[in-house]
Amino acid sequence: MSILQHNGAAIVCMAGKNCVAIAADTRFGLQQQTVACDFQKVFKMSDKLFVGLAGLATDVQTLRNTLKFKLALYELREERVMKPEAFSALLSHMLYEKRFGPYFVEPVVAGLTDEGKPFLCGMDLIGAPVYTDDFVVSGTCTPNLNGMCESMYRPDMEPDELFETISQVLLASVDRDALSGWGAVVHVITPQGITSKSLKGRMD
Repeated sequence: MSILQHNGAAIVCMAGKNCVAIAADTRFGLQQQTVACDFQKVFKMSDKLFVGLAGLATDVQTLRNTLKFKLALYELREERVMKPEAFSALLSHMLYEKRFGPYFVEPVVAGLTDEGKPFLCGMDLIGAPVYTDDFVVSGTCTPNLNGMCESMYRPDMEPDELFETISQVLLASVDRDALSGWGAVVHVITPQGITSKSLKGRMD
């Protein structure tokens, strides 16, 4: 088993019409043993920017704290909020400079640009980025998530429909993965603000 699969995770981001959603499960496990059902894998970086970190739980927390620090430093120096494009470049750089002893995480970045357009980006553990305009997934059940997204995704969804779609995609996918699930959280980012909701998942 890969060290990336040790704790289990399922994260999916999806673009809508001037909105973007990011959803993740909440299970924290040690391989097949479930330890907790309230582990946070998606973190708010600013009012229009979230990052999801799937992988080894210790590295998830370390990287989250490092990102928070670098973001605060940027805002002090530049006196402005970091754009999603700049944030994904920063994250990619941070991962690549540790490439010989990497953080065992596969991040996804979701946010809204200054023009209010969705921004989605996924990376591997050494920071090689992929930019998409529909959906991006990460974690231990990526084949399931990709299949469900390809079936259910439609362009230009409104925030309510986007929430419903991303929720169904995540819940259906984790039911076929032993290492993720046990509850979920969904964040929908719009120009007006952020809507966050918790989902109940199967506990078996």
